[in-house]
Amino acid sequence: MRRGLWMIFRWPLLLALLSFLGLFSALVGDEVYDLLSWLSLGVPLLLVGVVWRRMLQANRSRL
Repeated sequence: MRRGLWMIFRWPLLLALLSFLGLFSALVGDEVYDLLSWLSLGVPLLLVGVVWRRMLQANRSRL
């Protein structure tokens, strides 16, 4: 099965853009920008946690 570049890199690009937005908004301003930075930096961490948990559950079910 052959995948296109967009299918391979769409999630990593989205996570990179969210992280960049979070870092940039943390540098630019206060108050609303701080909230935006916390949210945009937290979403990639949350997604990593969800995927990691699913992976662990899949490995346990195979045993």
